[in-house]
Amino acid sequence: MNNHQPLILLIEDDASLRSLLAEELELESYRVVSAASAYEGQEKALAEIPDLIVSDLRLPDADGLSVLRELQAAGHSVPFIIITAFGTVDQAVDALKAGADDFLTKPLSTDHLRLKIRRLLSQAAITHELARYKSRGKDDTSLGLVGDSAAMRRLRTEIRQVARSHAVVLINGESGTGKELVARAIHTESERKARPFLPVNCAGIPQELMESEFFGHEAGAFTGARQARKGLFAEADGGTLLLDEIGEMPLALQAKLLRVLQEGTIKPVGADQEESVDVRILAATHVDLLKAVAEGAFREDLYYRLETLALLVPPLRERGDDVDILSMHFLREAAQRHNRGFMRLSNVTSQTLLDYPFPGNVRELASAIERAVTFCDGEVIQPEHLPARIRRRRAESPAASAEASPGSLADWPTLEALQQDYVSRVIKAVEGNKRRAAQILGINRRTLYRWLGAGAGEVND
Repeated sequence: MNNHQPLILLIEDDASLRSLLAEELELESYRVVSAASAYEGQEKALAEIPDLIVSDLRLPDADGLSVLRELQAAGHSVPFIIITAFGTVDQAVDALKAGADDFLTKPLSTDHLRLKIRRLLSQAAITHELARYKSRGKDDTSLGLVGDSAAMRRLRTEIRQVARSHAVVLINGESGTGKELVARAIHTESERKARPFLPVNCAGIPQELMESEFFGHEAGAFTGARQARKGLFAEADGGTLLLDEIGEMPLALQAKLLRVLQEGTIKPVGADQEESVDVRILAATHVDLLKAVAEGAFREDLYYRLETLALLVPPLRERGDDVDILSMHFLREAAQRHNRGFMRLSNVTSQTLLDYPFPGNVRELASAIERAVTFCDGEVIQPEHLPARIRRRRAESPAASAEASPGSLADWPTLEALQQDYVSRVIKAVEGNKRRAAQILGINRRTLYRWLGAGAGEVND
């Protein structure tokens, strides 16, 4: 995505904590600018817009959210993390409603903070990349294919190469990967782009009508043929014809297709003379045609004519962070169709989608996002808005139990209570050794003593 060194603005009035966090973040190769107050933070944020802001909630002159509101008023959208020593669920909800991306409590785990920053910066980079794709005009280099994985970059290169040719192209790929989009991209990049592009699904035409559909017929050629009709080859003359699911084409018609490829002529049903056509053939399939050849279901000579220029559309599970880019692409489109305002995916939802293998590929992801927009009443898509099969896989993962939430906000414990319970568990696990407990928690012993207070009881140092 972006190779520049991210700039983080750190707003914290505790000088020792500010120095500690700045040092930790600089070790991660981030550039860090520090401020001790909301006013100073606003000045520095507007002087050089940071890539991310970490701000204390309680500052000497205002709360940290005022910095966020000031940036929003100036038209800047920056990932924002609020930290506080007095966290409650209500405060977390208020901060998130105000536009903060995360809410963390003190004592702060620096490891946890680093993970959050890394995740938010990655999401921001993906959002920027998607916006870049959306803003491209006639000089579009994405070819209408959303994604920036190595597999998709390679596919775009291959599309441009085969588009220069007039030969037939075989597009292989699992169902739902976007083979028709690839075919359209080939047509758009070719010299035939001003002429028709006709996609036809070979599995959707009854076999007894296939010959007439492809080659046309003369009046009276068969019962019900009252007038002559052009076939798909004639309609696509000068342009491109996509034969989707070509493995479903019967053997008899395969022989006639081979003649079209070899001679450039068609013979309508009932006609005495052949007609010349200038059509580029693109074929697509999700089945193994070579296996079909071995089984006698596909002509060997046609297969070798097709596979000279073969492309493979990668499955979604092999496209990495393209899941994030595609999710936001489909979310934006679905929100527009449903007349919804700005919508986003929660961090847990994004991770849930990344963890799912999507056997139905891009088509399945688009359907899942459409469902989520339909069932979400707010602006943040949560895992419960996704299809059950995707939620189940997330629920079965070991990490999911820690993220499970009760049905009602009233049932939620405060962050302070959860933190107290967690620290107690750590201290018990290390048999009361505060030094070891502080290391695990990512804090110093002074902070641990202060947090535990007088009720900590006797523990080993």
